[in-house]
Amino acid sequence: MSSLSVRFLTPQLPHTVPSSSARPRTRLFAGPPTVAQPAETGVDAGRLEPRVEKKDGYYVLKEKFRQGINPQEKVKIEKEPMKLFMENGIEELAKLSMEEIDKEKSTKDDIDVRLKWLGLFHRRKHQYGRFMMRLKLPNGVTTSAQTRYLASVIRKYGKDGCADVTTRQNWQIRGVVLPDVPEILRGLAEVDLTSLQSGMDNVRNPVGNPLAGIDPDEIVDTRPYTNLLSQFITANSRGNPEFTNLLFSSFLINKSIFNFDAKVSSKELCIWKLQRSSLVIGSYNNTTSEEMGAEALVLYKWPRKWNVCVVGSHDLYEHPHINDLAYMPAMKDGRFGFNLLVGGFFSPKRCAEAVPLDAWVSADDVLPACKAVLEAYRDLGTRGNRQKTRMMWLIDELGIEGFRSEVVKRMPRQELERESSEDLVQKRWERRDYFGVHPQKQEGLSYAGLHIPVGRVQADDMDELARLADIYGTGELRLTVEQNIIIPNIEDSKIEALLKEPLLKDRFSPEPPLLMQGLVACTGKEFCGQAIIETKARAMKVTEEVQRLVSVSKPVRMHWTGCPNTCGQVQVADIGFMGCMARDENGKICEGADVYVGGRVGSDSHLGEIYKKSVPCKDLVPLVVDILVKQFGAVPREREEMDD
Repeated sequence: MSSLSVRFLTPQLPHTVPSSSARPRTRLFAGPPTVAQPAETGVDAGRLEPRVEKKDGYYVLKEKFRQGINPQEKVKIEKEPMKLFMENGIEELAKLSMEEIDKEKSTKDDIDVRLKWLGLFHRRKHQYGRFMMRLKLPNGVTTSAQTRYLASVIRKYGKDGCADVTTRQNWQIRGVVLPDVPEILRGLAEVDLTSLQSGMDNVRNPVGNPLAGIDPDEIVDTRPYTNLLSQFITANSRGNPEFTNLLFSSFLINKSIFNFDAKVSSKELCIWKLQRSSLVIGSYNNTTSEEMGAEALVLYKWPRKWNVCVVGSHDLYEHPHINDLAYMPAMKDGRFGFNLLVGGFFSPKRCAEAVPLDAWVSADDVLPACKAVLEAYRDLGTRGNRQKTRMMWLIDELGIEGFRSEVVKRMPRQELERESSEDLVQKRWERRDYFGVHPQKQEGLSYAGLHIPVGRVQADDMDELARLADIYGTGELRLTVEQNIIIPNIEDSKIEALLKEPLLKDRFSPEPPLLMQGLVACTGKEFCGQAIIETKARAMKVTEEVQRLVSVSKPVRMHWTGCPNTCGQVQVADIGFMGCMARDENGKICEGADVYVGGRVGSDSHLGEIYKKSVPCKDLVPLVVDILVKQFGAVPREREEMDD
């Protein structure tokens, strides 16, 4: 085994013995860039030279590759973002007023860009001086103590403070002010939480099976793997500069993509300045600059994030096909391990499903494989081409065999076995709902799945969830990628009392309506500066109106996202809504959505396709009703009553 290998017991298939959810304290290290030899793929040898080098403990872009880089790459070169944490720069920054910060480019870049490496996102557009803080919560497992602490943080911010369950099994808290950050970071550490390396050019929260260790039908308990991946990426929450300089990209969107009028601008940008300083992007068909009142034009940007998941269920709750690296459980010659998928992602420019790397790794080599894939991406990813930012673009450039060759060179023994044919995920498996009460593999225990409407919670909600976890379970909560929460380890004798709790009766139902069960929404314009439309409240309102008009016999997953970054993952939904600008019946500009249909998750995963573009939000209800009736077997309420 290599120095990064971690020995795991072979799971007792088809069921596994649950392991503790406690995070072991294993110290792990990554390696320097590999000087690669040209693969036999027709790629020029010079293209395989690593773009980065290590200086003073941090990775920086080499001088020879700095021509044509975007402003955010320059910000990283000017000052290493991780120094704000690893060298305690946050303490001094937090002492400055916002007025002092905005006077200097360096400190302004600190709060608007570099603090994202600490999981802090300045809401300059909608909440000037306030930050969203994103946590690291591998596998979505959290404790009542952690939940109470987060509740205490947001409570002090009043109406500006709230929290969201994200589509990566994670918490985001809102309303944070800079002077409080050092103390918040210390408080997070005391309850074994971190926000480090959760944003920008970093590896995002490792996703796993939300029923890990308790599901009678699970393949493998994913918690040990996701915990170790998170520890490796963050060096046990101390900061790991080996993987904090992935790539950042910004780009100019060609107006032809959105069918803009030629008068818009000579610079071919389609981002408009509307309503004072509000920046939006969307489908303004036949709109001239005179009508919009501006031709000022902004750079649209997004980070080189990198997503990883470990699959432990036949249900594929983990959504492996939209991750940059997905571990798919498989046996090989009597050994347990994982086949690897690579390259899945969403972005404004392109969406792609992950593809097989034709590689299998033993359970012991999960970390070396992650390290090798990340280093290949870090070393070779293009930083100058602004529209080709995620790992799949590198895979396309090198070819899957060429990319595989680069991964092999970065494995400890320069070896990587070919994919196994003994896939353990059952292909014909009907995806189960986790709402309601279900028996665990542990006799006498059950779990309860609760619906959290569009993932939004307040401080009092979090305190109540923590109380329920303590009284009825073992002080543990599980977050899901559908923005819901599971309480595990409930004694069967306590189920009846739990179901009578006011929180479950009034707020977080274990039996939500079918159309509400799969409802997902990103942050939207309420807080996010990149969002074009409001999403969370609108998603609830539209769904409530639709379910008054039609009934369905099974859940229909509906996802909302406020902009083309598609944080709401509309392409995997049965019906997806991507925010844009549209025109109403009078030709006036209004908020709208591009509607997607046909996304699927599971073994037959498929990305949805555009069904209708630029639909005014006020016209969505009849359109959704029509789609549900024609494609999902919905029955109009009037007809249903007549049949009765």
